[in-house]
Amino acid sequence: MYRYDGYDHQMLRDRVAQFRDQTDRFLAGELSDAEFLPLRLQNGLYIQRLAPMIRIAIPYGMLSSRQLRKLAFIARHFDKGYAHLTTRQNIQYNWPHLEDVPELLAQLAEVEMHAIQTSGNCIRNTTTDQFAGVAVDELEDSRAYCEIIRQWSTFHPEFAHLPRKFKIAVCGTAIDQAATQVHDIGIYIVRGPAGETGFRILAGGGLGRTPVIGQEIFDFVEKPHLLSALEAILRVYNREGRRDNKYKARIKILVRETGVELFREKVHEEWRRIKDSAMTLTDAEIARCKAFFEDPDYAELTDKPEALTKQLAKDALFSSWHQQNVRAHKRAGYAIVTVCMKETGVAPGDVTDQQLEHIADLAERYSFGEVRISHQQNIILADVRQEQLAALYRELQSQALASANLGLLTDIICCPGGDFCALANAKSIPIAEAIQRHFHDHDELTDIGEANINISGCMNACGHHHVGNIGILGVDKKGEEFYQISLGGSSKNVASLGKIMGPAFAQEEIPAVIGKIIKVYKSNREPNEKFIDTYRRIGMAPFKETVYAKAD
Repeated sequence: MYRYDGYDHQMLRDRVAQFRDQTDRFLAGELSDAEFLPLRLQNGLYIQRLAPMIRIAIPYGMLSSRQLRKLAFIARHFDKGYAHLTTRQNIQYNWPHLEDVPELLAQLAEVEMHAIQTSGNCIRNTTTDQFAGVAVDELEDSRAYCEIIRQWSTFHPEFAHLPRKFKIAVCGTAIDQAATQVHDIGIYIVRGPAGETGFRILAGGGLGRTPVIGQEIFDFVEKPHLLSALEAILRVYNREGRRDNKYKARIKILVRETGVELFREKVHEEWRRIKDSAMTLTDAEIARCKAFFEDPDYAELTDKPEALTKQLAKDALFSSWHQQNVRAHKRAGYAIVTVCMKETGVAPGDVTDQQLEHIADLAERYSFGEVRISHQQNIILADVRQEQLAALYRELQSQALASANLGLLTDIICCPGGDFCALANAKSIPIAEAIQRHFHDHDELTDIGEANINISGCMNACGHHHVGNIGILGVDKKGEEFYQISLGGSSKNVASLGKIMGPAFAQEEIPAVIGKIIKVYKSNREPNEKFIDTYRRIGMAPFKETVYAKAD
């Protein structure tokens, strides 16, 4: 991962000192709320329903064990003993005191971390596949290009005050796990006409009030011209994006109202002017950034060692966890382990200070001192020896981190909702827990197979409900909380937006409604058919008829 140089360290020290002074002046009444607002947003600080919330940047989801320990320290000393993993591979704290935030930022700076560009109308944290660099289906490691984009976009003077926030995702694997098509810019690493790798670039995707799948702007961009292509898109958006209405200010609205053909023409015209410029990436610069992500010191191992085979045969719980949470690795004898942060009774994505410390220890012993965060709100140990999987599993059990439900119905993506967020119409966390308790039988879950649920407490869609196979949206009906259900969403390669099933339901009805939806799926599925595929084949009608059928 990228390591800071002297300039980076000095910049962060100066930034913390500036914000400390700004906070002191605000608390002393020398700055108004309106004056302090842009200052705190530039440092990732929000005002939520009950307390401030600060969002910490985790570039492309990567963390060292040293950084994990610092995050645990902050959870313990500046929060209520836990942190929350977000759908942008970041971490946020829900309970810091305003007067403590400058010191919190100073603590982060000690381990090369910050909260810059995690809020405000700027280019946000670039995300990517959580298995980047180790996946067997990877065309090329995306992390180096994420780092290039990070360095280009951080403090970019022209794009510090965009019409609205701006999100970029990069995918280098055959199976898209970065929700690439529902970002303002989505980048796929692809092969060009001569077999060389380059980039296919989409723009105008996004969720929220107006969900849209991104559309192709460049079918192939050579590596040297990545930044100029991105710059061209941002320039057109910055000039022409609406600033009179925040609900119509995202690039997706500009692309839709302009028309993708005309928008594409404008971008290409801009690109022709700047393509061969100082933004051109040299081979040396690409190599410099790739060097931050060189393979660790892998041992020469063989796949599926005899000891692992025996342990899988004699321990049913370990075998179940292995089947769900362990993925193939590009190197023989290694495996990718996902720690699913979806224990029933715990808000999805929440992690305690003790668990963070424990994961840091495990990362050092089992995975070269590194972890990743996925946009599904889980944690990944990317380089575990297969011969050590059983030992790792036992250690995860000791901190309630061995949930074997990755990719199953109870591995729910969920925003904080009305328990924390001032924008929410309804609570999200109790809905997730109720569903988890309803579907408590692991054999039933594995029989259902891959079927994801995404929950958002409002139309801002922080829980990505539009792209859940089953999406749940909290709505306000005359001051009461109700929940609208959609079906058929997906953020994978064939991305799709869910369709609303019908009228909303009361909170207590949701588990039974999900049960009816699953019953329709199981009675109509073909052998080895996933939920999303069954839905696409039979359509909404059978689900709607069953769910809204009147009891005799």
